[in-house]
Amino acid sequence: MPTPGPLELVIILVIALLILGPGKLPEVGSALGKSIREFRKASADVQEAVKVNVDTTPAPNVLNAQAAPNTTAAPTEPAAPAATAPTPPPADQSSTAK
Repeated sequence: MPTPGPLELVIILVIALLILGPGKLPEVGSALGKSIREFRKASADVQEAVKVNVDTTPAPNVLNAQAAPNTTAAPTEPAAPAATAPTPPPADQSSTAK
């Protein structure tokens, strides 16, 4: 959309002056200016709220994690299961209840 040139702006100002009158035109202009400022402030607030925080740490390379295993290496034996300590029997609670 092309922006209006100086001649178009003068024509719009003359039409507004004829419709609103010389006394009301400054009030309308200041109200329009306040509205534009509030709109810009609100849009800046929305942009800050929507802005995504960019994490500076690199993401893990998923392609390397899913690469095929090396088939040239000798096969390894499975690890022996770890020995676990036996669990103690539950404490006798009959002597504490009276």
